[in-house]
Amino acid sequence: MSDADRAVVLIVDDTADNITLLTYLLGAQYKNKVATSGQKALQIAFRDPPDLILLDIMMPGMDGYTVCRELKANPKTRDVPVIFLTARSQEDDETRGFELGAVDYITKPISPPILMARVQTQISLQQARKSLAKHNEELEVLVEVRSRQLAGLQDSLIKAMASMAETRDNETGQHIRRTQLYMQALAERLKDLPQFKSFLNEHMITMVYKSAPLHDIGKVGVPDRILLKPGRLDAQEFEEIKKHTIYGRDTIMAAEKELEAPELFLEVARDIAFCHHEKWDGSGYPSGFAGESIPIPARMMAVADVYDALIAKRVYKDAMSHEQAVATMVQGKGTHFCPYILDAFQDIAEEFRTIAIAHQDDYM
Repeated sequence: MSDADRAVVLIVDDTADNITLLTYLLGAQYKNKVATSGQKALQIAFRDPPDLILLDIMMPGMDGYTVCRELKANPKTRDVPVIFLTARSQEDDETRGFELGAVDYITKPISPPILMARVQTQISLQQARKSLAKHNEELEVLVEVRSRQLAGLQDSLIKAMASMAETRDNETGQHIRRTQLYMQALAERLKDLPQFKSFLNEHMITMVYKSAPLHDIGKVGVPDRILLKPGRLDAQEFEEIKKHTIYGRDTIMAAEKELEAPELFLEVARDIAFCHHEKWDGSGYPSGFAGESIPIPARMMAVADVYDALIAKRVYKDAMSHEQAVATMVQGKGTHFCPYILDAFQDIAEEFRTIAIAHQDDYM
């Protein structure tokens, strides 16, 4: 075994004869470092932590107990095993040593076989701990890489699914991007409110942001003659287009069934797609959910989607100004919209305006 591969043992003792004996016994198997005082031991250990420390207790100046306390208080050396070497053999002395973090306690005069066996045991344990820690670090790196890959896959899946709806509707334009950014802005405003604090943690805000583009995925099931009609829908056609909420839910549920474990972003997307046309007073569709029975992300999307629809120009209507859109939505507080979310929308209405301007369609 090369010198670089050998475990390092720091011997701390103020008696020359003890150091000579210990270095002789350990020298053939381990790389030895020597300190004749507690202060010197700390300097060596902090600079380059050894694999094991053999520590005398009775030393002038700084005793072994104090050295051990300092070692365990330092993040660089707190995991280095310490074996006390001492002439003391009282139970209280041993108890104090273990309470300070020592792993073993060998009394003098030293028995070479006992010393070598206990040193070997602690070195083996320390090497196993280091190997496990290194393995865990490598696993963490792999998990991080895999997590990034899965996040990228999620984003690609969302974009691919959302594009299906976008290509079916020639008036969608940047609607998907705008509503996604509206949702993010709303979530950031709502997250500290008592009604939403426990739900809108940072992870959930990310999921809401990622899932928002799928809110109209169900439009893939609506016939072209209705979806692309250049004018207002009649009652029967409106009933048909309302089914896009059900088609959206079913599409996402089909994707969920292919997975071995639930995916939160798909759960959120399903809630948004199915319920974003529900109204606070229960007069919405497709199920007539009311109040807090409407999932929070869907309540948020109701605000984002309606605002964007109001400011957008359509073949059957002119675009409203930002001020007109906000005023119209305020009239729906407590009936169409969750009052808390509508209040939040009013607080950050200028952010909505900024998003709309930055991502406007060519015809807006």
